[in-house]
Amino acid sequence: MSQSPLYLQIKRYIIDNIESAKWPIGHRIPTELELTEQFKVSRMTVNKAVRDLVAEGKLSRKPRLGTFVCIADDKAESPLLDIQNIAEEVRLRGKTYSSKVIKQIALRADDSIATKLGIMLGSPIFYSEIIHLEDNFPIQYELRWVNSLYIPGYLDQDFSQITPNQYLSDNCPLSAIEHTVEAVAADDTVRSALKMGLNEPCLLLNRRTWSEDKLVSSALLYHPGTRYKLSSKILLT
Repeated sequence: MSQSPLYLQIKRYIIDNIESAKWPIGHRIPTELELTEQFKVSRMTVNKAVRDLVAEGKLSRKPRLGTFVCIADDKAESPLLDIQNIAEEVRLRGKTYSSKVIKQIALRADDSIATKLGIMLGSPIFYSEIIHLEDNFPIQYELRWVNSLYIPGYLDQDFSQITPNQYLSDNCPLSAIEHTVEAVAADDTVRSALKMGLNEPCLLLNRRTWSEDKLVSSALLYHPGTRYKLSSKILLT
């Protein structure tokens, strides 16, 4: 070991594992007791190193679960009380936007989707599944169901060039939105799509949109909790 203070050596060890991607975002690092035994130092020394990294936003503590890798200072952000085109959001942050279209198909509404869209069971609908990326790294996994009666040209669009949000806004001007945000445990499909760690938290935004009195679409928007946040600003008069 070097001659620098012991807590700094432990801190450097943790940072090296994060920066080398040996410990990816969402990874649970060794416990303080395990680090104490590994480095043959006091618990106080290990605690100092971990506390510093938590304060710097590189680690986050989860009560009864452990301490996890996170990059809190570089989170993408979307407004909670409005709808913005995610491609434009990314570009405004000075980043490069891209997307991967996973599915774009016609379906018949099952019970769940019929309820979400306010239509009859078995009605024709359109479905798209898209991963949105910022600098080639996934930040949103979008599952969207659209009432085909109101947007007949939906499946003809190239959603690698235009986002569903932009297309819907251009063709069915927004009159109302409904947002519900949940913290969820991501399943294997979501974790794979968003390149999330096994224990990384996930934010799910449920969104429904209306144009005039027409309920046009319902979407599930998954975000990696360590890389994304939703915010709002309300002016009080």
